[in-house]
Amino acid sequence: MSLEDIAGIAHEPETTPAGTVVLTHGAGGNRDSAMLVRVCDEWARRGYLAVRYNLPYRRRRPKGPPSNSAASDQEGIVEAIAWARAQDHGPVIAGGHSYGGRMTSMVAAAHTAPPDVLTLFSYPLHPPGKPERARTEHLPAITTATVFTHGTADPFGTIDEIRAAAALLSGPTQIVEVTGARHDLGSKTLDVPMLAVNAAAIFLA
Repeated sequence: MSLEDIAGIAHEPETTPAGTVVLTHGAGGNRDSAMLVRVCDEWARRGYLAVRYNLPYRRRRPKGPPSNSAASDQEGIVEAIAWARAQDHGPVIAGGHSYGGRMTSMVAAAHTAPPDVLTLFSYPLHPPGKPERARTEHLPAITTATVFTHGTADPFGTIDEIRAAAALLSGPTQIVEVTGARHDLGSKTLDVPMLAVNAAAIFLA
């Protein structure tokens, strides 16, 4: 399996990689999202091979949200994690933004291809304005160390809701709170990629 097979773009470190990171995008986006680029740059700066890749639904069509594609998207994530393992560079970190993170968390919960660390950006805990529709059923099955990076103004879940969700996981968790940020995690005062990588690095020490 090659990088092209998972529709990935690599950010390479200057030295032999200390591990491999595979990250994917949210429902309306693709591998070129500004946040994914910045996070992959930060991982590469820390000595990791970092790859941002398109989910299968995005490979099939360039625009639009996913539609009944959860199963195939999760298969694509399993393939990306398998590719990362095959590089044999050490620990594998996997995750993504919003929908991509949620799909990766479901792969981790199924234990089909668990990464060593799961990193979830703006986990979409529920549709905006509908907290009763919580997407938490699979979370207790996750034993992987997990980082939640979440904005305090995210309409897909409050920080308190994210804390409660993180408590459901069976593995260790870290929460990176981005004050004032919405779902895109934009911040004029905080270096979000650095904070997210710092939190993941705690589990890699």
